[in-house]
Amino acid sequence: MSQNNAIHLEHISKSFDGFKALSDVSFTARWGEVHALLGENGAGKSTLMNIVSGLYGPESGSLYVDDNSLSLSGPRDAARAGIGMVHQHFKLVEPFSVTENVLLSLDGNLTARAYRRRISEVAGKIRDKATELGFQINPDARISDISIAEQQRAEILKVLVGGARILILDEPTAVLTDEESESLLEKIRDFARRGNAVILVTHKMKDVFRYADQVTVMRQGRTVRTLVPADVTADELVALTVGDSVADAHQRAQHEAGEVLLDVSDLMTAAVNQARRSLDGVNFQVRRGEIYGIAGVGGNGQSELAAALMGQPLSTEGSALLGDENLLTMSHARRRECGIACIPADRYRSALAGPLTIAENYALGEIFSGHYGPLWFLKKKKIEAEAAQAVADFDVQGVRSLRQKAALLSGGNAQKLVIAREFRKTPSLVIVHSPSRGLDVKASMAVRQKLVEARNAGAAVVLISEDLDEVISLSDRIGVMSAGRIVEEFSQPADRQQIGQAMVNHV
Repeated sequence: MSQNNAIHLEHISKSFDGFKALSDVSFTARWGEVHALLGENGAGKSTLMNIVSGLYGPESGSLYVDDNSLSLSGPRDAARAGIGMVHQHFKLVEPFSVTENVLLSLDGNLTARAYRRRISEVAGKIRDKATELGFQINPDARISDISIAEQQRAEILKVLVGGARILILDEPTAVLTDEESESLLEKIRDFARRGNAVILVTHKMKDVFRYADQVTVMRQGRTVRTLVPADVTADELVALTVGDSVADAHQRAQHEAGEVLLDVSDLMTAAVNQARRSLDGVNFQVRRGEIYGIAGVGGNGQSELAAALMGQPLSTEGSALLGDENLLTMSHARRRECGIACIPADRYRSALAGPLTIAENYALGEIFSGHYGPLWFLKKKKIEAEAAQAVADFDVQGVRSLRQKAALLSGGNAQKLVIAREFRKTPSLVIVHSPSRGLDVKASMAVRQKLVEARNAGAAVVLISEDLDEVISLSDRIGVMSAGRIVEEFSQPADRQQIGQAMVNHV
């Protein structure tokens, strides 16, 4: 097995709008190995990998592929060099099918005749790769119609069908179950062992220790250390990542629940073309002072359930009673009055308006209530003063100005801003989908601690997540979702293996 360098970066620096994102970074990944990349959100991991994949150009430094100097003018150059990156935030064309997205990545200038000829060929390759990776996906499905987990699979397939030998995976298991994650990472490790190279950007320590041959830690735009996982403990690795020792602040503690606040009964979505309903009779109750966790294999209705409960447009039957009011038909203004906080899975697309400022995004929750004055004469000083206080209280970092665009925040800090807005008043009901998806250890703990604090203050919390560790560690009761319904429920202390079996046995 060759030990030549697959990727070597030397003295890489990169700035954005005067902010030094990378400072004299060096990094090496070798053929035949899985190399993990760790660091807090904003540490520079994604920026570094975006340089490797051709999205950004470095201000200084050198890039070598297979020990040969290489200059990339864009992602196409990177693809021709055998480099493929699966981004944390998907880069898919939603109106297109899975196959069309893969074909577009291979060749964006096909004639109509060539398109018709190749579409079937590419669909066959997708099926072959999907079988090899051990997960199911319909190549003909439209991206806008599939779950976040299935979109993740489409991104992975897109890169592998494109023939990447150097594979960069940015949080690849964030939306996968334990079984799916193990299957994928085992295949990825096999892929590396066959003479390829994998760079695994992850925040899951167990994945680093189980699958990585080497790990590089980044902090504040610099590489801190590269080491063999077997030579370090998990606590030492966390300390290297965040710069100090972090206590596990989100551990679930005993808490007495009150009366039922949310009663979901026979919730169903309309059947489309006689296909299986994405929600097919969902029933569960959540009490005040309780976190009700919903676990399940991706694509079993979790995203649709979150959308329905959060008031997003969805044709549904049944009810979700909050007291004597139906949550499904409640206006957004009434939701605010009732103290309902919503934290969607995709914070950039569904929770924040990227082109608006941080202050404006914070004010959105109360903009129509009159709290900041009439719409034609908003009290901007009041907005900025309250936003500044929220940014400080919720430790939203990377804020150079309240007038900077929210799109410039890293994932963890964007999530903190969403929570700051949703929790500006003590919530009575919290609906949250994948709250720590793609976040680093420190940001995850901060986000999860806010959910525990809301529960302890008497809120009912609906936690929908495909991260089983997250569900088990936070939830007071757990419902397993499969084929559009809750198939089993577990009280704490819950048996992880039994939950996992319920997740897969009903699919």
